[in-house]
Amino acid sequence: MPARQYIIEPTQGHSHTLIFLHGRDSTAPEFAPEFFESQASDDRTFPQIFPSIKWVFPTAKNLMSERFGIEMSQWFDMWSTEDPEERDDISLAGLSDSVVFLLDLIGREVEILGDSKRVILGGISQGCATAIHALFNSRVGALGGFVGLCSWLPTKATLKDARELLGIGASDITTSQTPEDPLQTPVFLAHSLADPVIDIKYGEKLQRSLRDLGMTVEWKTYDNEEHWITEPRGVDDIVSFLKKIINK
Repeated sequence: MPARQYIIEPTQGHSHTLIFLHGRDSTAPEFAPEFFESQASDDRTFPQIFPSIKWVFPTAKNLMSERFGIEMSQWFDMWSTEDPEERDDISLAGLSDSVVFLLDLIGREVEILGDSKRVILGGISQGCATAIHALFNSRVGALGGFVGLCSWLPTKATLKDARELLGIGASDITTSQTPEDPLQTPVFLAHSLADPVIDIKYGEKLQRSLRDLGMTVEWKTYDNEEHWITEPRGVDDIVSFLKKIINK
């Protein structure tokens, strides 16, 4: 089995770690170079703007697709991207496994840096849908920030019910932090108005759900048809959000 993390080390010290999850039917080695090609309005890329960030791109397992009858790289199985809530019962086993994997990864980075606020989590599409559940089940309390693109909530249940729903219990999470602590994590979410893969109504539902829980959410929309980072404006928006975290 190939390594499950694609890591880009910082070039100037190590102030923060950003763990970012790819979407369905992709891998970290495929996604990371494309992500790093995205440019801000000054033509710089993320590693050029943030030389002190360690970038960690995990890779999803190959899971059998119940709908298509083939194995594919995915954080959890799902029936439809047109309606990602359809047949959400088939998502639970893979989602639970992926969340526990991410919690271990987050814990290792927090141990290295000595501060959960120096770890940032995020993802695109199914990667974001998975990462938001990992955030809510955080073993270490609040993180420095969360960046989510083009995504949705992967179950009809509320996030408050997610831990019980996913079967993540005391044997998987041991922490003295209160369950509310992850809600203090600042969140950045973005979605294209005409996203051809995940309709923006699902992104709207995600950001409303987080705000209803009392989370601070920065919500950006872009007038295009991309299921990706909008350049350069979307990159600029992410950069602005990350700078607020790093400069604290």
